[in-house]
Amino acid sequence: QVMEGEPYHHFRHRGTRQRALSRHWGWHMRLTRDPQVLWFEQQTVKRRSKRGASVVPTDPWFPKQWYMNNDVHPDLNILTAWSRGYTGLGVVLTVLDDGLEKDHPDLAANYDPLASYDFNSNDPDPQPRYGDGDKNWHGTRCAGEVAAVANNRICGAGVAYNAKIGGVRMLDGSIMDIVEAQALSLQPQHIHIYSASWGPEDDGRTVDGPGVLAAAAFQRGVSQGRGGLGSIFIWASGNGGTNYDNCNCDGYTNSIYTVSVGSVLGDGRRPRYSESCPAILTTTYSSRTTSKVQIVTTDLHHRCTDKHTGTSASAPLAAGMVALALEANPALTWRDLQHLIIRASKPAHLQAEDWAENGVGRRVSHYYGYGLLDAGLLVQAATTWAGTRPQEKCSVQAVQVPRDIGSGLTISTDASSCSQSIRSLEHVQVQLSLSYSRRGDLVVALRSPMGTTSTLVTVRPYDTSQEGYKDWTFMSTHFWDENPKGIWTLRLENRGDDRNTDPCPLLSPGQLSSFILHLHGTDEDMPARRSAATATDECLRRDELGDCEDCGSSLYTHQGSCLSYCPPRYYGRAWSATPRDTARVCASCHPSCYTCQGASANNCTSCPSGRTFQDITHTCQHP
Repeated sequence: QVMEGEPYHHFRHRGTRQRALSRHWGWHMRLTRDPQVLWFEQQTVKRRSKRGASVVPTDPWFPKQWYMNNDVHPDLNILTAWSRGYTGLGVVLTVLDDGLEKDHPDLAANYDPLASYDFNSNDPDPQPRYGDGDKNWHGTRCAGEVAAVANNRICGAGVAYNAKIGGVRMLDGSIMDIVEAQALSLQPQHIHIYSASWGPEDDGRTVDGPGVLAAAAFQRGVSQGRGGLGSIFIWASGNGGTNYDNCNCDGYTNSIYTVSVGSVLGDGRRPRYSESCPAILTTTYSSRTTSKVQIVTTDLHHRCTDKHTGTSASAPLAAGMVALALEANPALTWRDLQHLIIRASKPAHLQAEDWAENGVGRRVSHYYGYGLLDAGLLVQAATTWAGTRPQEKCSVQAVQVPRDIGSGLTISTDASSCSQSIRSLEHVQVQLSLSYSRRGDLVVALRSPMGTTSTLVTVRPYDTSQEGYKDWTFMSTHFWDENPKGIWTLRLENRGDDRNTDPCPLLSPGQLSSFILHLHGTDEDMPARRSAATATDECLRRDELGDCEDCGSSLYTHQGSCLSYCPPRYYGRAWSATPRDTARVCASCHPSCYTCQGASANNCTSCPSGRTFQDITHTCQHP
């Protein structure tokens, strides 16, 4: 087409994908050689967001969404990701659970039938089974956390409110290996992210994981899913804390192919129900002690709830944040995402006695992994991330002859042979076979050559099994990016109450018959990459107190710092210090408004809890 009044012509050709950033080689050469063409450029799709439109959703329950609306500090920093234009558009997630109320008014517009199936009744409709006390609400609640529609005056907003969401009904019936495998491999070229909040009993005495078929589904998912980039599996770490359970005895949570998500309360304390283990990678909020409002989401019978809670509430929040990262960079592999999640997690105010610095200077905890996930950091890191080199694996057989464990046993093994292929570690696995008179009494810990100690399993007082561990694989993420070269030390210790006092003291309580150390990683020097957190300071001028006075023309100045959006109860406006110099500031809304477009009472766009929005007058009234 000819550009009106301009000497430019716009040609379309079929040879390039719409989003292609690499130029089409053939056309490029032909146009370069043509003497009549003075200038040309292949047009690409540019990201532009409307200025002035508020980033903060106007949904009536968004003021209750304390974990993403700036009510707690820090929150999950979702508003920053939204302000950069990322809302999950083009990303497909599914929730593997007890069904999905697909006609819910806050989900219907984002519902994706291709990302859904009912494996309990073998039909394509994931609608939950009602009656029987309506106990099949879980999947619908998890789905709303991810993809509840925004700005539609219903309930609240999902973390990735423009993503497509499906549901798999699989937990409302007998669960078999084949059912799990089918769910985990549903439409792997269409679905990007699978969110799951289930696993073996959280009773503190079970050691169990995926069967042969589900294990193969995980492996096939990461190698072939999403066009070979790998399916993303987000997993809740477990609710067995009150039973002193440990998530390293759960083979789903501790798989290297799943992102295991822990929980924290709004005030930074650990929930009673949360389990600890070094397979946990990151943490999100799950409930709050200071108010009755928990996680806000969709509920059965077209209702809303503010009572969703538990680790199973934490995983979908992380899944939604990963959807934002995939929109920011669709080329990320399953391993890239784990690297980014580690870099975008911060210890913040999360309380635990076991925070420790690993060999590359990152703080890590068995309760929270690398800390609270930050959506703003995650999308920022995703946009600039250069892909990782291929995954390398190196295994060391550390026990040749069975060894008596007694009250404790230490085994050292040299992994220097692995340092040719692996320069920076990712997941570390310890595969053990041992017998013991009371399995729950054994504490197993691994120490790396760089001095990081990871407790693979803690005392589980309810685990009285005499089975020991039969070829069980423990996993730790705490050695991430360390160099594996040198001596690794495994320590087994009886820390139980009864000290396994045997009536026949001559018999050892057990034997370690096999210990294989599996190291995964890459041959790149990963610590040499600068972390996402060390982004350049966005402030142009500070006052004597260190508060920012000038954030440039693209950011808002708010309470001494630079923000890409104005938080609830504020609106963005230009402020001229001099005729030449305009800054953008966050100015206060009228006290009656929650979000607004100006300072007066009739500039409201949404209302705080307890007030109702009047469409005609744009005011917030007491009911």
